[in-house]
Amino acid sequence: MRRLILALAVVGAGRRVYRLLARGALTLDVGIGRRTRGLGPVSWQIGADREVVFDVVASPYLGRTPRALEGKLEVWERGSDMVLAAHFSPVKCGVTTTVETVRFARPGRIDFRVVRGPVPHVVESFVLDALEGGTKLTWEGELGTDFWALGAWWGSRVALAWEKAVRSSLDAVVAEAERRASGAG
Repeated sequence: MRRLILALAVVGAGRRVYRLLARGALTLDVGIGRRTRGLGPVSWQIGADREVVFDVVASPYLGRTPRALEGKLEVWERGSDMVLAAHFSPVKCGVTTTVETVRFARPGRIDFRVVRGPVPHVVESFVLDALEGGTKLTWEGELGTDFWALGAWWGSRVALAWEKAVRSSLDAVVAEAERRASGAG
């Protein structure tokens, strides 16, 4: 009977830790068995000048956050070229919260670094290259986890959700930048 109770307690604790990790409420950053993996690269061709694309990405951070993003983004601290912001992304067991620094190098680059989230290490960048008639936006990064194979397994799960969230956000950026470039707004 004691073994059954112990097994149930371990399973219950494991489930609770999993949910805390998935929500970004617990970050295990011990530096033991660190493994990293790439994110991307993924590119979008956008029918707008890179200054317009840069402004579409940067304005919710550097200016007033639009109502449409209130449930997805909360800027905690603003500077002229860097912010500290919380991002909220839906996942299977709720909403993941990541806290990131975001640096802006107008008009060609935006860099992100996770301070708190479901994994201890994520760095990403949006690189904006001018093209004739538009912009090429390339997203890529690196995600790192601790605890060898177990961490690598967790990192693979997080990377899938992370890439899905980035693609969704950038699809909205493309649509808005092209709308602005066409003069519709």
